[in-house]
Amino acid sequence: MEYLKRIDETKDEMIKTLQELVSIKSVEDKPAPDAPFGKGVAEALDYMLQKAEAEGFDAENIDNYGGHIEFGGYTLDEEGQIVGTNEEVMGIIGHLDVVPEGTDWEYDPFGGIVADGKIYGRGTVDNKGPVVAAFYAMKALKDSGYVPEKKVRLILGLDEETNWKGMKHYLSKVKAPDFGFTPDAEYPAIHGEKGIMVFQLAKKIGKTTGKGIELRSLKGGNAPNMVADYARAVIRADKMEAYEKVKELAAEYRNTSCTEENQAAYGAKINCKGIGKSLEIVAQGVSAHGATPENGVNAISVLMDFLRKIDIINDDVNEFVEFYNQHIGFELDGKSMGCGFSDEPSGKLVFNVGQVELEGEAVMLTVNIRYPVTLNDDKVYEAMMPVINKYNMGIIKIKSQEPIYMPADDPMIETLMDIYREHTGDREKRPIVIGGGTYARAAKNIVAFGSIFPGDPDPSHKKNEFIEIDKLVLNAKIFADAIYRLTH
Repeated sequence: MEYLKRIDETKDEMIKTLQELVSIKSVEDKPAPDAPFGKGVAEALDYMLQKAEAEGFDAENIDNYGGHIEFGGYTLDEEGQIVGTNEEVMGIIGHLDVVPEGTDWEYDPFGGIVADGKIYGRGTVDNKGPVVAAFYAMKALKDSGYVPEKKVRLILGLDEETNWKGMKHYLSKVKAPDFGFTPDAEYPAIHGEKGIMVFQLAKKIGKTTGKGIELRSLKGGNAPNMVADYARAVIRADKMEAYEKVKELAAEYRNTSCTEENQAAYGAKINCKGIGKSLEIVAQGVSAHGATPENGVNAISVLMDFLRKIDIINDDVNEFVEFYNQHIGFELDGKSMGCGFSDEPSGKLVFNVGQVELEGEAVMLTVNIRYPVTLNDDKVYEAMMPVINKYNMGIIKIKSQEPIYMPADDPMIETLMDIYREHTGDREKRPIVIGGGTYARAAKNIVAFGSIFPGDPDPSHKKNEFIEIDKLVLNAKIFADAIYRLTH
């Protein structure tokens, strides 16, 4: 079709747009005037809205909490003249905010560097690349003369990675789309998403008395929905020779953890460095999305595994270390916490520790759980309470998102599956349920569709995040067909 050819013709332009968008560091930051999620996020929104207006789309900024780009919504007669309007909206919901970049990138995380047929940078997959692909899908359709009977609206969220306040504000001012998709997950069509809960476990730490090794600080992780790739502890000992023993333990740990036999900690690193009269212990893991922690190695778990080898004098600290290693460790399904649930549509619960911090007289552990679609968060909390109570910990509930589920034979799911099969030739895959939490939860009749293809790595939330240029173009074609089929 003509619009698919136009996508090929705009390939270079698409690459440049994504590079420029990636160069904007849109990590949520301190609020500023006209920038409730920080200047970088506001700049990313302005960039996309200006780009849209320059291409002849209608664009709207909703109080800097979100925005949209749209066209269509007209009924034409046989001669192509507008004879009526249609307020039904097909939404494509994406987001322009990104998680923090983390460490140890080979490329500038905000450089948009092109190498080996890929564009590297934070957000190339999650979710700026898919947003750009959707935009060029709309542009190809519009430039080819297609006038959709239903409005096509690309909605730009600004705090999807954090609290969704922007989307809530946006939808309080703008009518929600009637149906549509969010290109913020994987293929094929996704007909369910597990429930999500974020909470903190807090344990009081009494003052340290006596002589020996004291834990002075503990901190790790960048966000609840990321597998921590970095964690740090600082210890203080009354005798310097104690540090030599810790360094020996670290060397021994490196030799045993970085082997294929020890898969849980494979790829982890423990290093020690003197800081004045203290010793810094740094654990490095492998970052991954919190919905798929099996793709990473949690540095917090590595550090806690190592700390159990050290004779720390504070009983509260030792109890916390014991709790962590006995009930969490490198386990990813919550079984030892008492919440190892599963169901037929969605499989096992996913348990990810995203952050840890020793702050004053308390240590705080931030946990992100994805639970099966047939459960609710009350049941998960109830199942964990015996363990939490055993260790005299408190629980602070931060975020809760109920699961969503649509039958696999729903007409929209079947349409999206047909489009996926036509473009990939993959006739075997069936609609799936995921652990990720997307904007499909923001409105009714929205499902996740794309943008990662089966068998491809998921670099979301990882260092060296990238999107293959050929896949960026293929996404645009799939989205264009989806828009055409769902609005024709």
